[in-house]
Amino acid sequence: MKTILPPALGLVLLAVNLLAQTPPGSPPAPPVAVPAAPAARRGGAATPNRNDAFYKLGPDSQPMEGVPKGHFVGPTTLPTAVFPGNAHTYWVYVPAQYDPAQPTPVMIFNDGQAFMKQPGDVQAQNVLDNLIWRREIPVMLGVFINPAHLPTEAEPPDPVTGDWGDRGTRRPDEYNPPTDIYARVVCDELMPELRKTYNLSPNPDLHGICGASSGGCAAFAVAWFRPDDFRKVITIVGSFTSIRGEFIYPELVAAADRKPIRIFMQDGRNDNRRPGNPNGDWFLQNVRLMEALSKKGYEVNYAWGMNNHGQKMGGAILPEMMRWLWRDQPVSTDPNDTVERSFRAPAAPVGEAKPAPTQ
Repeated sequence: MKTILPPALGLVLLAVNLLAQTPPGSPPAPPVAVPAAPAARRGGAATPNRNDAFYKLGPDSQPMEGVPKGHFVGPTTLPTAVFPGNAHTYWVYVPAQYDPAQPTPVMIFNDGQAFMKQPGDVQAQNVLDNLIWRREIPVMLGVFINPAHLPTEAEPPDPVTGDWGDRGTRRPDEYNPPTDIYARVVCDELMPELRKTYNLSPNPDLHGICGASSGGCAAFAVAWFRPDDFRKVITIVGSFTSIRGEFIYPELVAAADRKPIRIFMQDGRNDNRRPGNPNGDWFLQNVRLMEALSKKGYEVNYAWGMNNHGQKMGGAILPEMMRWLWRDQPVSTDPNDTVERSFRAPAAPVGEAKPAPTQ
């Protein structure tokens, strides 16, 4: 990963640039306030409200003028036999370029409402729009699925607020155990339901899944236990800790044959730290898993920031993570291939001819 310009230096350069643009005779510009060094907490860590301050969504995570926009289908309720009497709520984001005649890749986002919230820390649907349009990732469906909710709930809760559903849904039961329980939800219930409506590619290399915190553990578990169904993974501040024994994955990786999984991991040095309790230290356990995967020869990339536990940094770099994860999409090097050299136009309605690519 490229080195990020230190925030204080960036502000100093901004001040110099502003002064250079001041017209002759104008009153001097007020000084730019350079943030003071963060106050120290126990162990010398920066104050919590400063750790995430410099992680902002970039242009690839924002709506762009002229970029064809997809649309959401849903919410759809999916009963689950894995948690009898419960159900999942999900939305499908259909990009403007989706062609039902073409087998299409799919990307699953756990804690769906948190990843699709706009304004929000991720806004993944905008990332799909922008990167698909510029041919930086293949045309793919985005599926935003919430944790299973309890039978007593009339409506699914909003996991964006409060505890993300940890005390109001089955989230801890399906996201945290290092077992195949959530893989059964995704592979045996969600995917067959999606295939009733959409032309999903049968190729597991074209099935990706992403999640944050406990949702990151769930994303990894889907690929780990069902690599014949899912092989692309993004984890953001994954909770690979003593929650339901998630810290065992490095040992599982070391003991098992290498699986065909590609993974991008993100965490922060100020994620939940637990001095004296290594199994409960989020950052330590993410590094341990990365090292185990790397030693075993997995396709693994990672980015360690200064962030707290949350989606701030992961959301900011999601476009880069998606480019890396899906970098093996087919390309044409023919200089006369005008389709390959054009932005992806929206798919024509069924029965209509596709427009000619722009030169």
